[in-house]
Amino acid sequence: MAARPTETAPRVLTVRRVVVTALFVAAILGGSLLGVFLAVESDLPQVTSLEDFQPNIITQVFAADGSTLGEFAIEKRVVIAFRDIPPVLRNAIVAVEDAEFWKHIGINPWRIPGAFLSNLRRGWRREGFSTLTMQLTRILFLTPEKTYERKMKEVILAFQIEKNFTKEEIFTLYCNQMYFGHGNYGVEAASRFYYGKSVRDLTLPEAALITGILQRPHARTPIVDPEGSLARRNVVLDRMAEEKYITTEEAAEAKRAPLGLRLRRDPPSIAPYFLEEVRKYLEREFGSQRIYQGGLRVYTTLDPQMQRAAVRALLDGLRVLDRKARGFVKPADSVLEDGLLPDPLHLPEWDWPFAEGDVVRGVVVASDQVHAVVQLAGYRARVGPNDIGWTKRGRVDEVLPRGTVAPFRIVSLSEDGDARTARLRLEPEPKLEGALLAMDVRSGAVRAMVGGYDFERSEFNRATQARRQVGSAFKPIVYAAALETLGWTPATTLVDAPLRITNPWDKSVWSPRNFDLTYLGPITLRRAVEQSRNVPAVKTLQAVGIDVGIEYAQRLGLSGDLPPYLPIALGAGEATLEEMVAAYAAFANQGLRMRPFLIERIEDREGNLLEETRPRASDAIRADTAYIITSLLRGVAQRGTAARARRLGRPIAGKTGTTNDYTDAWFIGYEPDLAAGVWVGFDEKVNSLGRGQTGGRAALPIWMDFWAEVTADRPVEEFPIPGNIVFVPMGDTGQPGAPGAPGVSMEAFVAGTEPRARPAVGSGPS
Repeated sequence: MAARPTETAPRVLTVRRVVVTALFVAAILGGSLLGVFLAVESDLPQVTSLEDFQPNIITQVFAADGSTLGEFAIEKRVVIAFRDIPPVLRNAIVAVEDAEFWKHIGINPWRIPGAFLSNLRRGWRREGFSTLTMQLTRILFLTPEKTYERKMKEVILAFQIEKNFTKEEIFTLYCNQMYFGHGNYGVEAASRFYYGKSVRDLTLPEAALITGILQRPHARTPIVDPEGSLARRNVVLDRMAEEKYITTEEAAEAKRAPLGLRLRRDPPSIAPYFLEEVRKYLEREFGSQRIYQGGLRVYTTLDPQMQRAAVRALLDGLRVLDRKARGFVKPADSVLEDGLLPDPLHLPEWDWPFAEGDVVRGVVVASDQVHAVVQLAGYRARVGPNDIGWTKRGRVDEVLPRGTVAPFRIVSLSEDGDARTARLRLEPEPKLEGALLAMDVRSGAVRAMVGGYDFERSEFNRATQARRQVGSAFKPIVYAAALETLGWTPATTLVDAPLRITNPWDKSVWSPRNFDLTYLGPITLRRAVEQSRNVPAVKTLQAVGIDVGIEYAQRLGLSGDLPPYLPIALGAGEATLEEMVAAYAAFANQGLRMRPFLIERIEDREGNLLEETRPRASDAIRADTAYIITSLLRGVAQRGTAARARRLGRPIAGKTGTTNDYTDAWFIGYEPDLAAGVWVGFDEKVNSLGRGQTGGRAALPIWMDFWAEVTADRPVEEFPIPGNIVFVPMGDTGQPGAPGAPGVSMEAFVAGTEPRARPAVGSGPS
């Protein structure tokens, strides 16, 4: 029976009202959502800026031979192209992070309902539906806070990115931006860190492990959580099998593989003081942000071979000198905690290769009065009385208690099956400090720089920052002024006799004394230089004038305050090692002082030249003066206070320097193409190196060890002779003599200043 019209009318009216109401509500909601969308969108960054986006990358510093010297970075990142990402890694990332990446338009709508229901059941926002593109937007443009507003921004930005960039470009940005733990950003940096190789060479289990880190890069890395990282790797392999990228058999085989890490830890720099000088310069000229994020390429002057030789020579020399200066000082470091050794037992320096002859810290794991058992990485050694003989202690356990951390020189290393043994000899941990700097004479390029015993102990650079009294190393500057302004020559006679100088202001009396407390009477300028006589140097500065002496020091590059009184002739003024080496290099370089520099050129991340250093020269003294000073300083290295340098068999010119109470010891020497200097002392200027520790005994041996190694393969080159230099046979007394006669040698003079031979008695015109 058909319904009556009067019964259906109310129903139709009700349906209409519901539909109208629903449409009205939908319109309100739609308008609200549109308003929110427009409000959010107006506050979003332009994704087109990614076209010019440059991720933070490492600033690399290179040595003169092109090897990597160091890196500056907040984020360790090496940017690679899409073609460099191997399929095995692409598939692993897509399988576990976003299976529909190659198909969707920025979001995956099929994941939204599942994520919503999961969060509803759990009662909090835990499961998301982020795609790779959304993750990328969060890293590049948004904050990590978990809010619905941020999620809406992710969606909008993801749509925009997908609209403006290809899938390959998006995936490459993702792979270069993501964090993989321990300061490593991007898949290439992660691959190099965890496996010591390029991402192109990753195997299936390695690619899966690196991919697994993405879930929790701060907490689940194979270093922090090996078991959790291995479990996550296997989840990635299962997902790859589910997505048909690999077979179940391949997944099962890959799961059986161990972690197989080959961690790449950057070894300690061979030149930390040099690198710090470079960093300070870059920060001053380019700013911190560009250093740590801009990917600069910095090419320096440092010669790695010379630097290693400098480090070895200085550190070994300081250990020897510290024994003499302080004797045995019981090591203060210990690893014991509540009387127990840590397990596992490990020191950071054990991560790097070491060899016989190296000095490495070891840990005493057991000790009695006769022997100590020392752990050195995987090696064990028995240290006996002969190995600590220099300490002059009878009981081994008094010197090396259990748990002690101390430096040992490796005498030998041996392996017999699983047994790895070593022979070790205890070395001191010096409190004594020193510095060594070498530079190219003709350009000013710094080739080696060691600013102290241990950069970790003290970053203060004693090669460039420490101003110390230079002692007799200042005397050649005074004599150079006398040669030029007074016309003196190596044969000029000076009287080495007691001297009393009265201060006209307070009437105090100063009496300079020679080192050996003796006086030689009339001597030549040459002998005064070679024997480093104090009184003749003071008389020379008196003759030249204090102001003129200071002027010449400044012309040669000494920039500190030099007090205007006579004791500066004996080195009472202060200078840095860098200044002194550059001053002596001017003697080698025919009077031209080259400004020391560390950086040859700087390029940006695209290889564009930003800065290039050209050698900068200034006229300090005349070429003939420089040659005569060099001739005098060669005498110092042949017959004078640095005579032991003669055993090197090279044309060395140089000068020792020693200050009062033996607080500072210097030697600066050079050949035609290279100059180097060594300073030794305690940071506290009141501490003495020990009686008799002169520049010739404390600094010169270090310099010689360095010089012998770096010049072993260098041809011998003689100093160029200016055209106005003439040679005359001279006797020890400063008078011309017969060539070949005892005590007669060829002396250099500026033409016109050479002495004339006296006519023989009874001779005359016939």
